[in-house]
Amino acid sequence: MSPIPTGRLFRTGEGSDLVLTRTFRASAEDVWASVTEPERTARWFGPWEGDAAPGNTVKVQLRFEEQQPWYDLRIDACEPPRRLAVSSLDEFGAWRLELLLSESAGVTELRFVQHLDTEDGIGEVGPGWEYYLDLLVASRDGSPTPDFGDYYPAMKAYFTGLTSAAP
Repeated sequence: MSPIPTGRLFRTGEGSDLVLTRTFRASAEDVWASVTEPERTARWFGPWEGDAAPGNTVKVQLRFEEQQPWYDLRIDACEPPRRLAVSSLDEFGAWRLELLLSESAGVTELRFVQHLDTEDGIGEVGPGWEYYLDLLVASRDGSPTPDFGDYYPAMKAYFTGLTSAAP
């Protein structure tokens, strides 16, 4: 079964927000642990090391990227178990990300937001985030690890199309 893209694009006063969501039958605290504890992030994104406090920078290993590089990730805000905002800068530009969690009746929604300065490259970025979020789902429920080949280039046209449809 091919994964179905879920991303949406919203125009803001500063650029655009790429938003993807996943829902878990778990408490916000448990999902928070999956996105913040190094041994749990290692299962779906990569491990990290350092003093993870607002204003500090940690080192994160991209376990599912070629050559598994380490990079610097700044903690911009940390409000357990509801909001984590991080940023980094690399050869592709600035990455400003937020993970927002809301819980109701034992179900937690994770809202992943990438604040975009430009929509260039969204056809590559969107499928990557879909893949990583599905890796998170698989790490939590024991389902098979997704194959990136099912996401890219298959989802590229969907994400590129969001640029003409965004409000």
